Amino acid sequence: MIRAYKFLMRPTVGQAAALDEMLRDHCSLYNGALQERRDAYRHTSKTSIKYGQQSAQLKEIRAFDPERQGRWSFSSQQATLRRLDKAFAAFFRRMKAGGKPGYPRFRGVNWFDTVDFPKDGDGCRWDSTPHDPVTRVRLQGVGHVKVNQHRPVVGKVKTVSVKREGRRWYVILTAEQAELEPLPATGSVVGIDMGIANFLADSNGEFVPNPRHGRNAAAKLEAAQQALSSFPRVRRDKRTKNHQRAVQKVAGLHRKVRRQRLDHAHKTALDLVRQHDFIAHEDLKISNMVKAPTPKPDPETPGTFLPNGAAAKAGLNHSISDAGWGVFLTVLHAKAESAGREVIAVDPRNTSRTCPECGHVSAENRPTQEKFACVSCGHSTHADTVGALNVLRAGLVRRDANRA
Repeated sequence: MIRAYKFLMRPTVGQAAALDEMLRDHCSLYNGALQERRDAYRHTSKTSIKYGQQSAQLKEIRAFDPERQGRWSFSSQQATLRRLDKAFAAFFRRMKAGGKPGYPRFRGVNWFDTVDFPKDGDGCRWDSTPHDPVTRVRLQGVGHVKVNQHRPVVGKVKTVSVKREGRRWYVILTAEQAELEPLPATGSVVGIDMGIANFLADSNGEFVPNPRHGRNAAAKLEAAQQALSSFPRVRRDKRTKNHQRAVQKVAGLHRKVRRQRLDHAHKTALDLVRQHDFIAHEDLKISNMVKAPTPKPDPETPGTFLPNGAAAKAGLNHSISDAGWGVFLTVLHAKAESAGREVIAVDPRNTSRTCPECGHVSAENRPTQEKFACVSCGHSTHADTVGALNVLRAGLVRRDANRA
């Protein structure tokens, strides 16, 4: 099993400057490799350049520019070239599938925030000073950087990545672990229904309130963005001190909301995994749920459009994104795998319209957003609880079918 760990680094002023230079040079390498591929294909020969060819040039590049490219880990530079190669592979895969291609783009310094080291000990070393009470990670060209290790790393460290988020630096490790001992069985099964009014409702009639982190921070974020918009759009190195502080303010608020959302997802998922052996949830297609409605042209007046509810849909999309369903489900599956629990996703269609008592399916069973009242048998309860019960029933059927 592979598990990831993320720790805050505390570099000195000199180390922070070196980390910035490392990102800058890897970004330059990425953009240069991308430009080479573009130019080669635009040539009349239509030449395609692969990763192997560009990796073979690294030795010459490092010798030609020892103060910049020659300063950093060879393996980390290979990882940057592999990242570009994966971007092109994904581009061709999407083209073949008929989707939106998304040609790889040049990266600005602000948009290139991660450097990967494929192997611990090759250009980097986790826990590089084991006799020091302070944990450090050694990075080639940077030195031994302090790390705020808030929990132990279990298993053998395989890869190391350095990531910049705003003004903070993080080290991300992947460690190979033996199969963990599963949690004791509880004999409990549960179905969950994701929502907006409540973050989730379970089949036992309990609810987890929606914290609405984004909405709670909306006023502060709006004020910070308005203050930022008062500055002219200039290059990063042309910004004044006040402009830089305005940028950092907006980034800090977004980072806080993101971390609050992730913290809530971890705590909610951990409670479910500890209490239940089997968890069923809706197989939500979130990317489809947050799409904007299709415009409706007015046939009587060319060039104009009929109302299509785009404003209301935009508000719903914002609420769905603020709830963070995708993050939560990803965390839930990861924790369940570590704990030896079983999680199954089921088709969400009609789960909130089907009566759990008599099985009658009708849109009239749900007169309001919260109320469920079966028009056939009269069963009445909270609509989200009904959805969770039906999700659990479908999940158990699917589990039994998989075991058969």
